[in-house]
Amino acid sequence: MEDRKYIYQEIGKLKMGMNLKYQILIVACLNIGQIIVGYSVGWSAPIIPKLQNSTDNPLPEPITDLEASWVGSLLYIGAMVGPYVTSILANLVGRKPCLIIGGLLNIISYVLVITTKNVLMVYAIRIISGLGMGITTVGNIVYIGEIASTHIRGILLTSTSIIGISGTLLVYAVVPYVTYVATGYIALVIAVLHVVGLFFVPESPVYYAMKEKEIKATKVLNLLGRSDDTTRILDTFKKQEQTTKLQDWLEIFTIKSNRISLILTFMLGAFQQTSGVAVVLFFATTIFGLAGSSVEPHIATIIIGVTRLVSSLIAPTFIDRSGRKILLLISMAACAISLSVLGIYFYLDRIGSPALQSIGWLPMVALIVYFFCYEAGFGTIPNAIVGEMFRINVRSNGSALAITMTWLVGFALTTSFNSMVDTLGGDVTFWLFGGSCIFAFLFTFFFLPETKGKTLNEIQEMLS
Repeated sequence: MEDRKYIYQEIGKLKMGMNLKYQILIVACLNIGQIIVGYSVGWSAPIIPKLQNSTDNPLPEPITDLEASWVGSLLYIGAMVGPYVTSILANLVGRKPCLIIGGLLNIISYVLVITTKNVLMVYAIRIISGLGMGITTVGNIVYIGEIASTHIRGILLTSTSIIGISGTLLVYAVVPYVTYVATGYIALVIAVLHVVGLFFVPESPVYYAMKEKEIKATKVLNLLGRSDDTTRILDTFKKQEQTTKLQDWLEIFTIKSNRISLILTFMLGAFQQTSGVAVVLFFATTIFGLAGSSVEPHIATIIIGVTRLVSSLIAPTFIDRSGRKILLLISMAACAISLSVLGIYFYLDRIGSPALQSIGWLPMVALIVYFFCYEAGFGTIPNAIVGEMFRINVRSNGSALAITMTWLVGFALTTSFNSMVDTLGGDVTFWLFGGSCIFAFLFTFFFLPETKGKTLNEIQEMLS
């Protein structure tokens, strides 16, 4: 009898392991889209120098510094609109169709790269890429948060940031050494693979439960190895009153837990942007040239890309062990220090200090430390937190609102970066970024709750 019980237990463990592998396989399909997100984010850094030169430039004439700023920042225009496509359609037609729409937009944007004729087409590329990026990012966060088992949810949610970093690294490592048109073909192949992969993933069981398709929801939960959660998820929607789209939006502000979720996710995202990460990613090559670093700009950006990828593996390793909060605090403190050091370098450059001749390596080291610490917590964990916040009926809307408000801050910073450097100087600019990390530390310490090991329902009860 005991032998039979042992056999059943082992079969159960085997099935659970297979089901977890299925969750990981699904997330892998989604994360192909995150490669394109990262590719789009980093694309402008090595492309702007190409567009400002006469060689390998598909445009009739080189772009100006103002046009270069728009090439960097217009990505955010599309990215701020994209999440609302997800928020509108996610509860209407499902999570999966939203992800496919985002993938198709990415395909269109890189077809335009291959056929670029003028600077307006480059602007269109950035806006459409932003749309695809916004839909894909929010769609992935919502979808993964709903399919993942509690004990690996943090790991799977942070994986989206890690894979996005690999896409940016791909840009840094390859784009400087290939033609402008080739950059479009590389991304196009990845984007097509992403859309093909999406046809093989199931719809979110939460969407099925929301639409009272209990049989389909149960089947998907069984496939995911979450059959124990079936009753809880179905009961959640039986108790929940049907709401209109307008009510869903109003509940973000009228229900306490949703309101707190919005404040937490937006503030973390805003602090991410004001730490200067988007500025450095969009203008990495330009920054190294501006600093007069002794390290060749394209090589420096590759080193930084590798650093980001390696350090981003730290968060998934510890996020479901040590928790979200402690990793964030350590990461934010280290970011503040490294950005302050970079500001000191620019200050020495401004006053013409002779010490610069012996510390030409400092900008690269400061940015390596910054990105190592940033991706180890500050850059990856907020995405996981967004996926854990908000009540089910407003999760798509709330995530979209928080992320677009965040990207609005990013758009303002990237558009004004050149003006900030001209007016304030590189030293004050990067000291402001470092100061933002200090405020982020204080906000996290005093206001952010720990969500490790809690179900999505338990998190909402805690916020209430």
